[in-house]
Amino acid sequence: MNLKEAIYSRRSAREFTAEPVDEVTLRQLIDFAIQAPSAVNEQPWSFTVIRNKPLMRRISKEAKAHMLATPAAGTSSSHFQDLLNNPNFDIFYDAPALIVISNRTGEAWAAENCALAAENLMLAACAVGLGTCWIGFAQAWLGTPDGKAILGLPPTYLPVAPLIVGHPKSPPPPVARKEPEIRWLTA
Repeated sequence: MNLKEAIYSRRSAREFTAEPVDEVTLRQLIDFAIQAPSAVNEQPWSFTVIRNKPLMRRISKEAKAHMLATPAAGTSSSHFQDLLNNPNFDIFYDAPALIVISNRTGEAWAAENCALAAENLMLAACAVGLGTCWIGFAQAWLGTPDGKAILGLPPTYLPVAPLIVGHPKSPPPPVARKEPEIRWLTA
């Protein structure tokens, strides 16, 4: 798959087969991720890979409780409340792997740099037939002392991009794109 195909076909996957993603493939995705640009070549990222289903279920449970106790902007909709209150809802959609990209420096633009690495990883995953989804529900709890402890992160690290990775049950359908708002400033 070429870059244009990956960009145009990458979608958030939320249904996965039970097939695991092997370590070699996950390492290749991380290698693509670290090719991302970073401000002053800081390369502030750290990667935590979880392929332990009971641990992912525990994180899901803790993250849902945290979201309900400290609602973030946009999560007060009845749809989100229903999901978060459902004990059977797994925020990781039963994906076989979770890769958390964390900012290890705290420097300016470190979060943006980690987001660039995440996009590289998601495009690379799409190119090899894998599905990904950035799980915003996990982000806030993973940034707590308990979340960092589960990830084995030092207190100064900040989780930025929790990405699930797996073999999608079927390709997510295309999503219509709005016409971009563009301002042309010329001489």
